[in-house]
This record gives sequence, structure tokens and C-alpha cells, in this order.
Amino acid sequence: MNLVSVITVNFEQPAVTEALLASIYSTTDLQLTEIIVVDNGSKYNPVPGWKIKYPDMRFIRSDVNLGFAGGNNLGIKQAQGNYLFFVNNDTEFTPGLVDTLTKLLDDHDEVGMVSPKIRYFDQPEMLQYMGYTSMNYFTARNTCIGQFEVDKGQYDHLTGQTGYAHGAAMMVRKECIQKAGPMAENFFLYYEELDWCDHIKKAGYEVWLDAAALIYHKESVSVGKKSALKEYFMNRNRILFIRRNAPFAARVLFYIYFILIVSPRNILNYIKEGNSGYIKWLLKAIWWNITQTTTSKKLGYPIKTI
Repeated sequence: MNLVSVITVNFEQPAVTEALLASIYSTTDLQLTEIIVVDNGSKYNPVPGWKIKYPDMRFIRSDVNLGFAGGNNLGIKQAQGNYLFFVNNDTEFTPGLVDTLTKLLDDHDEVGMVSPKIRYFDQPEMLQYMGYTSMNYFTARNTCIGQFEVDKGQYDHLTGQTGYAHGAAMMVRKECIQKAGPMAENFFLYYEELDWCDHIKKAGYEVWLDAAALIYHKESVSVGKKSALKEYFMNRNRILFIRRNAPFAARVLFYIYFILIVSPRNILNYIKEGNSGYIKWLLKAIWWNITQTTTSKKLGYPIKTI
């Protein structure tokens, strides 16, 4: 049997993380599972207390916030499992989740990464994810299948290859990570799992959805609310994703599209919405991509100032 390493990252949400751990305990065979929790620079360090409360788990503490990718990469370094299951700390497991995903990887050597069906925790019949469509590299756009629809089984037939896994829950072969590399830490926030999927596919593996496995995500359906932080990283990393993954001709056309269409449209929207202060963060996002390489880990600005 393959050992599964469940890896999650905590940042200023100890109660949420403990709810996840409780759901893992109640649904999962811990004899075949190791649980790794990375605290990603929380102001209050919960690790000493957790080590006492959960002596069978492994805890890692970073003194600084390394972002989604950096925090998970710390977990990768200590994981002993053949399969690594990356889950957001605001998810909750269901019975059979780990076993179902593990069996799929056991049965399909060609699969390097798989995500389960995801529903919203606060609206448990509503889908969040049933796979992604392929990326349009000319516009850096794709679609999350099934999102905001009531789950009536209408997408259960989609078990198989999908465009991208979902960062809230994705199980990956360790050998796949060894070939494709870990997540790129220069994204920090947003697009890092999409980038990772592209690199995993380039390494010769497939990315799948397993509709028979289910996890609940506590992300609100209203999470799309704008902020300076989100606008900066969404724009910056959309460009970075294309720089790292698109063919040359698609990159050139995307740059034209982003400068002539996306940027003016965003600026007009910021002004109309009373968020003209976001304009400087759009320009910073563009400038970061001009001045930084695709492998640079520099964030380009002090996060705490936003």
C-alpha cells in the first residue's frame, strides 16, 4: 500500500486548521497517512501547542509567509509518502476521499495529479469544481466546470483528464514532483497550481478529475471581492503564467491583448468603481514582469503596505 502525505498550510487560522484535522481523523485511515501542517509565518505561533495536542502529526514553522507555493514546498521536503495530497486548511474531508484518489493513482500510472469533486461547505449541494477547460494562451482564460451549479450528478461522467487540478485539493505522485519540480514560489498567490499542472503535463503526466471523490471547501461564493492585493497578484501572475507556459507566438499576441485591451478596460473599471488607487498596482504588476525573470522569487513590493 502507498503511504499518503496530507499537506496543508496554516496562516492566521488555527481554528480552521484544527477543524480540517478533525475531519481527517474522522474519515481517514491514519495508519496509511501522515499529516504535515506548515504554519506560514502566523504572528502567533500555534506549532508548540499543536505538537502537544497532535503528537502523531508533523509540524513545520516558517517565520515568514512564503505564500501558497512556498508553504507547500516546505511540506514536500519532509513528506515521506508516495502520494502527496495538498489541501487548503479550509477544506473538510469526506469518508473515502483519500482511498478513492489513491486507488485512481494506483490504477492509472499515466496520471500525475488528480483533484476530487469540490463543493462549497456553506452550500453543500453547490459545486465549486468539476474540472477545468484548457487554457486559451492568447487571453489567459479558461473555465471552471460546474461552478455555482447544484450537484445533480450532471458532471460525474467527467472522471478522467481535465485541463487543470484545483489548488484546494490535489493529490500528486512524488515521482511526478521529482520530474516536474515543485510549485514555482515566485507566484506567491494565484495561478501557481495552474502553472504546476502545465509543468506536470510537460513532464509526461496527465492531470485528472475523480468525480467519485468529494471534499468540501469553506471558501465563500462571494470570495471574488476585489482588493489591492488580489488585483496586483491576479494581473502580475496572469502575465507570469503566460511567460512561463505559452508558445512564443501566443506570448506575443497575449502581450498585445493585455496592453491594448485588458489594461485599459481594467483602468476604466477601477475608475468607475471608485478604486482608482488600484491603477498603480496594475502598473506595478506589469513592471514586475518587465524587470523580473520567470524564476525570480522576488515579490516586487512589501506585502504589508497594501
